[in-house]
Amino acid sequence: MNLGWAMPLALAALVGSVWGWWGLAGGVCVWGLAVLLAVARGRWRWLAMLVVAGICAWQITEQRVGTLPEGLSRQDVTLAGRVTQVSEDQGLTRVRVAVTHCAPRETDLPSCEALSKVRLSWYDAPVMHTGERWRWCVRMRPPQGFANDYGFDYAAWLWREGIQATGYVRDSSVTQRLMTASPTMRDAGLAFLDTQPLSELATRWLAALTLGASERLTQDDWDLLNATGTTHLMVISGLHVGLVASVTLVLLRLLARGMTPGHWRLATWPWWLAGLATLGYAGMAGFEPPALRATVMALLGLWVASGRHAPGPWQAWWLALLVIVVSDPLTMWRPGLWLSFLAVGVLIAAWQGRPAPRGVRGWLWALARSQCLLAPFMAAAVLIGFERLAPVGPLVNLVAVPLVGSIMVPLGLLGWALAWSSSLAMIPWGIFDGLAQGVWNGLTLAAAWLPVWSPPIWETWPLALILAVLGMVWLIPGLWGYLRLWASVSLIALAFVLRPPAIAPGRVVVTVHDVGQGQLVELRSATQHLLFDTGPRYGSGFTPAESLWPPGRHFDDIIVSHSDRDHAGGVETLDEMHHVARWWGPPEMPLGVATRACRRGVGWQRDGVDYRFLSPVGGDVTRSDNDRSCVLQVTADDQRLLITGDAGDFVEKRLLAGLETPLTVLVAGHHGSRTSSSQAFVARTRPEHVIFSAGRDNAHGHPHSEVVRRFRRAGSCLWNTATDGALRFTLGVPAPRMHPARPPGGVEGACIGVESGD
Repeated sequence: MNLGWAMPLALAALVGSVWGWWGLAGGVCVWGLAVLLAVARGRWRWLAMLVVAGICAWQITEQRVGTLPEGLSRQDVTLAGRVTQVSEDQGLTRVRVAVTHCAPRETDLPSCEALSKVRLSWYDAPVMHTGERWRWCVRMRPPQGFANDYGFDYAAWLWREGIQATGYVRDSSVTQRLMTASPTMRDAGLAFLDTQPLSELATRWLAALTLGASERLTQDDWDLLNATGTTHLMVISGLHVGLVASVTLVLLRLLARGMTPGHWRLATWPWWLAGLATLGYAGMAGFEPPALRATVMALLGLWVASGRHAPGPWQAWWLALLVIVVSDPLTMWRPGLWLSFLAVGVLIAAWQGRPAPRGVRGWLWALARSQCLLAPFMAAAVLIGFERLAPVGPLVNLVAVPLVGSIMVPLGLLGWALAWSSSLAMIPWGIFDGLAQGVWNGLTLAAAWLPVWSPPIWETWPLALILAVLGMVWLIPGLWGYLRLWASVSLIALAFVLRPPAIAPGRVVVTVHDVGQGQLVELRSATQHLLFDTGPRYGSGFTPAESLWPPGRHFDDIIVSHSDRDHAGGVETLDEMHHVARWWGPPEMPLGVATRACRRGVGWQRDGVDYRFLSPVGGDVTRSDNDRSCVLQVTADDQRLLITGDAGDFVEKRLLAGLETPLTVLVAGHHGSRTSSSQAFVARTRPEHVIFSAGRDNAHGHPHSEVVRRFRRAGSCLWNTATDGALRFTLGVPAPRMHPARPPGGVEGACIGVESGD
């Protein structure tokens, strides 16, 4: 069958999704004119492309328009909806809700009726099940996360998942379960598993592998899978769905051969029933995005293999992309989509035109060849999508893929087929349990032998490009063997000679990271790596510091201004994950690590940059912890950076006596609180740039409007990590420029990216 239209329509779907992300409203007239022009000229293929692009753009636009209005942030809202997902972790329940009703509890506030999907946190929540309908009083905010150059992008993840607001249950006394839900087949299966005499590991893995309940996996499971590049094995993916489709088809064709020996090759019903089995298996997983992608690919694969008016492999590839993107345009922002299609594309290119493997030896060779060809491409994609690399992954997958896919999954499914008798089901499940323990131990040894590696951010794209080119060298047919070998050695050598961009002596690159309501400042010179403060620790135990750098980094100095949790919350995390040569802190203030005292007058020079503590003064132990904060001045050439921690106006008065002014950059004291940044201090220092390190919608009202006005009257350029994200600049260069992680959104251009907190 000729499906030459699949590729242009799939590309139109991708373009429409991007168009919707940019905003469709301003292009409606142009859109309508293009459609009319296509109809008038009989350009039906162009019309089809416009319609497909329009459908995708409209869906993306609906997602953007439905986002919670900023005016409802931190406001009490009555929310009703259907529970679509429940997960629990140490007393905290996270609930995804398909919204049916949303209204603010006070008048004169924006409407939230367009809201369709939210994620709520609920401490000490009652037992909940998917499908139930509830009503809550909640406080929400638009989807957002920390904006840094490195680490997990929570806001982007919320966008990909279609979540338009996050929040928490405000008042449990008005919470009401509106309608219960009958347990689904999946719920019943999970409950049945919990009653079986299996190890916790086997129960979790059976739930994930056969029922798609990946939420049952613990953080230890995910850490081990990520470290060994085997995450794809523990969710219902193309491997498992393809296995179900293949095994079902083989069994049904054997049955057809026995029933109609002369005509079994022409029978179509085995193919149809194999497709239905594939749909049923994915349905058990709730048609989550990975299972949906795998199902579409498996169904099209059955069609291609049947040979009955079937498309070619590449036509099916484009058709699958079209179906998936049109059904859920947000999926184009999910790395899993591109990993899946990249893997299938490489396999098509590797095997198209080659004879099918025969015998055990042939299939083993095919598996090894496929894995070796896939490895560099998948490593490049994982580097770009997840900023990490599991060096042991290709070797582990050579064993894990057939073991899990061809033995453990069939054993798990056989157990379900025998589930009418627990004693019979436990026969295959008992073997599964033993294999799961063995796989866990093997993965643990592999991860210890070659741990997961996260390269510096500057190295990610060059290394990914080298890996992709290496894969192409071995994928392109017809290349001379010695040419492949020479090119491979050259590319590998190039990867080892990559060097980071150098920082010239006399300069220091400063990054004020976005850590919410807290402070963490990173300073890099030619040979020194220093942190001032470690960021907060939240009630859940999460510290932003753990997501900013891969484990094993070296820090020459970490200065903790004082012991407040929003400044010292990451001390334990950094001490466990990284190598720290020297810790600094206020005299006689315990921080959980051995520290040197940051007394006034103590300092050093390195790489042509001067570092000097201006406070506290010896004997200040009677003052508040805030006023005992370490105050650091950094001087490069004739430019000065001042970081004052939470020091108040009393300390500021004392600083003015010996402070060189004006300042180039000031990290505002106490996040912009009224207790700091006094009128006299602002007027004397006249900083060119002021950075407020504060959390969006923080409960303290930081930065205070009065402080913001003081700096504006002094002519300072104002920045806020809450709105601008992480801010990076270089001290010691002519006219230092600020580089925010988010696009500037201030009322007077890039210089005023600040909103007062009250």
